[in-house]
Amino acid sequence: MATVEKRDYYEVLGVSRETPLDEIKKAYRKLAIKFHPDKNPDNPEAEEKFKEAAEAYGVLSDDDKRARYDRYGHQGVSGASGGFDPNQFTDFADILGDFFGLGDLFGGGGQRRRTNRATRGSDLRYDLQLEFEEAVFGKEVSLTLPKIVACQSCKGTGAKPGTQPSTCSGCGGRGQVRFSQGFFAVARTCPQCGGAGQVIKDPCATCNGAGRLREEKVISVAVPAGVDEGSRLRVAGEGEAGSNGGPAGDLYVLISVKDHAHFERRDYDIHSEQPVTLTQAALGGEVKTLTIEGEETLRVPAGTQPGQVFRLRGKGVQFVDASGRGDHYVHVSVRVPTTLSAEQRALLEKFAETEGEIPPEQKGVFDKVKDFFAG
Repeated sequence: MATVEKRDYYEVLGVSRETPLDEIKKAYRKLAIKFHPDKNPDNPEAEEKFKEAAEAYGVLSDDDKRARYDRYGHQGVSGASGGFDPNQFTDFADILGDFFGLGDLFGGGGQRRRTNRATRGSDLRYDLQLEFEEAVFGKEVSLTLPKIVACQSCKGTGAKPGTQPSTCSGCGGRGQVRFSQGFFAVARTCPQCGGAGQVIKDPCATCNGAGRLREEKVISVAVPAGVDEGSRLRVAGEGEAGSNGGPAGDLYVLISVKDHAHFERRDYDIHSEQPVTLTQAALGGEVKTLTIEGEETLRVPAGTQPGQVFRLRGKGVQFVDASGRGDHYVHVSVRVPTTLSAEQRALLEKFAETEGEIPPEQKGVFDKVKDFFAG
């Protein structure tokens, strides 16, 4: 009987001898998908090419076999490979499993995919609006969350209290069943347990076997001093419950802050406007100005100009992640009276004369004062 000479493995996969493993894997996957028997039913030629590609990959994906093949050719690996051996492809599921939905394609070596693995619960988001002062000083808030929680009756197992889920008889707990298809065995999700590997004969009456329930839960969250618009707080473990014993997700609280009637916040600094009278600006004096902690005495020096800014150190917002506070900046506005008594007008006109201003009959001093403080 004539012997059919095997093709070079690099030629089979369409790669060179210098090609790295990740590129070899990509080349193999491309061929395996192209010639897979599921896509080429009743096509012996495609089946042979599929086997040929799998055999080539089995050698070139193994460092030791590849080294012997590079040195001695097919003779160097004939004892190791012996042709097509389904059991050698331990990572076959990683290459084709996602494409074909096959967990353990050849029935040997590959790690079984289990759908009953512990799964982390989903994260939750809560939008919290705070008053300006609440964001500045912090606050303990109670949040009512509709969320999925672990069933307390069955402790998340889904089984009636006092019982436990049993191993599925259809798949032996693997979550998959195998059947032959052509020259290889195909693994599919077990229809009896839905891939869980376990069955619940006596389901929990509280959660109907789900192991989880949707309910409202009230939790307390400490909002630290200094949070601002757009701040995000993470509360570990207060998301939805995990499945199959998996950990709960986290809760993320997104902060929005209402505007204040008198204050404007810029990072950790506070800005406000302080009106002063004409005489206070000219002669100087002390005024009471409002800060986030109450009234403070502000010294206004003589000759203060409209728009002048005074800094109150350490009277701003507490830093969230460090000690210390921002500052409070007071912007002065000069309040010009809209009406004057006869005495007030006479005094201002006298002052205007000493300043060498135009005679009052040409332009009222009050108008001049308004012009001056208007800029």
